[in-house]
Amino acid sequence: MLKDNLSYSPVELAFGTSGLRGLVTDMTDLECYINAFGFIAFLQKHDNLAPGSTIFVAGDLRKSTPRITQVVLTAISDAGMKVVYGGSVPTPAIAYAASLAAAPCIMVTGSHIPADRNGIKFYKSGGEVLKADEAAIKEAVAEVRARLYEQSTEESSFDTDGSHKQLVIIPDTDQGVADGYIRRYTDVFMEDALAGKQVVLYQHSAVGRDIIRTLLERLGATVIPVARSDEFVPIDTENVTEKEAALFRDFVTQNPGSFAVVSTDGDSDRPFVIDETGTFHRGDVLGLVVAKYVGAQFAGVPISANDAVNTFCEAHDIGLEYTKIGSPYVIVAMQQASRTPTVGWEVNGGFLTGDDIELNGKTLKALPTRDAVLPIICALLTASESGKKLSEVFGELPRRYTGGGLIDDVPQNQIDQFKVQSGNKEAMQDLADRVFEGTSFGKAELDITDGLRLIFESGDVIHLRPSGNAPQFRVYTNADSQERADDLVTQALDESGFIAKLLSLLVA
Repeated sequence: MLKDNLSYSPVELAFGTSGLRGLVTDMTDLECYINAFGFIAFLQKHDNLAPGSTIFVAGDLRKSTPRITQVVLTAISDAGMKVVYGGSVPTPAIAYAASLAAAPCIMVTGSHIPADRNGIKFYKSGGEVLKADEAAIKEAVAEVRARLYEQSTEESSFDTDGSHKQLVIIPDTDQGVADGYIRRYTDVFMEDALAGKQVVLYQHSAVGRDIIRTLLERLGATVIPVARSDEFVPIDTENVTEKEAALFRDFVTQNPGSFAVVSTDGDSDRPFVIDETGTFHRGDVLGLVVAKYVGAQFAGVPISANDAVNTFCEAHDIGLEYTKIGSPYVIVAMQQASRTPTVGWEVNGGFLTGDDIELNGKTLKALPTRDAVLPIICALLTASESGKKLSEVFGELPRRYTGGGLIDDVPQNQIDQFKVQSGNKEAMQDLADRVFEGTSFGKAELDITDGLRLIFESGDVIHLRPSGNAPQFRVYTNADSQERADDLVTQALDESGFIAKLLSLLVA
């Protein structure tokens, strides 16, 4: 059997908060094929995918992406399906094109994580794969795995090192995918909406860097592209380092008179919006600006968000439901809402629209997956149309501040142990008491919706949680000043800080 003759030990890909992720070295042709073909089998059984149907495919700009894309395309071909290849486009672009065609899609991307990792994100004909779908997908994948592993090395399409013997050639790019994504916005927002505004576009290795430039220029902005990179840059909207913050300030200094600096993460579904002072504004507060601009009546937001969200939504009569972290949970909240239009957003800034929205007498079609372009546009237009600076727009929001950071390379056994205890409030209360024993924080209200969130009597908030798709432990903080929020992060990340103490207790 092939399995007995493999020259390596296979590592199975697993679902994180959104999609499959793994080390590139573990994402062999065989492993990626098993998961792609298994997903197609799931679609045939649970999503009415008929023989010869079309599946949309695209990828980001990582060096490992073309090979994985070839594997995905080979699986689609072997399953007897057709393909529309969108090329290197943002995740929301391929998702939008597929939604208009009521077709499933597959995006090859590791989002913001380092270049030694990658991932595959699946969409059904009706949108993102949800947590409720994962069990059936895993079952279909397991069946494909068993079948392929049982083949002899002679009859298998794979060599013993896991490489495919003859992958299909990547087809020509269907330019309609990118064009349709651009039209989603230019059909709604005025051509001169950003006339006279100079916008710096930090391009790095973001897959949407050219699309966003084209779009902003069509809306009238003067775009200054900077720092384009051929090497993948793993920049994370939830963990902006001081080095990156200094870079943002440099962009403003080097380009006087700029209205804003904008960018996205690797697959361009998470936005960076930096005001004219060089200050980055996190996604949870950015979402408030967008929700107000589009006239949202309901919002689904992860529990890790800045608690200014609750204050703002109450003041503007926007229904609010806090969810677990991850777009699939936000989508379910939007689907179950009784008020429309529904929206959702995450701390990473990705903005989702659950319904068609009327703007400027035109219709912005629903896109219930993370999108970076809409929040960028809405933030810029909010400032432009009100005659204000971008910093003034954010300055009008409730004065609560957010900090965030992470620790890398956390042992899997510690992450697993935390997850085992996370659904038990008594166990988490005991863990919290021991972590903060001997500190000056005092009593705290506990929230275990997702991770360990502590709301102290002082108003400080510390939220500790393992990443859903990487060996990382994240911290989110809220406080009455940015200095205090950042200080809480420092205390959490220090070698002898809260996370280190928590992790040591998990293996004690």
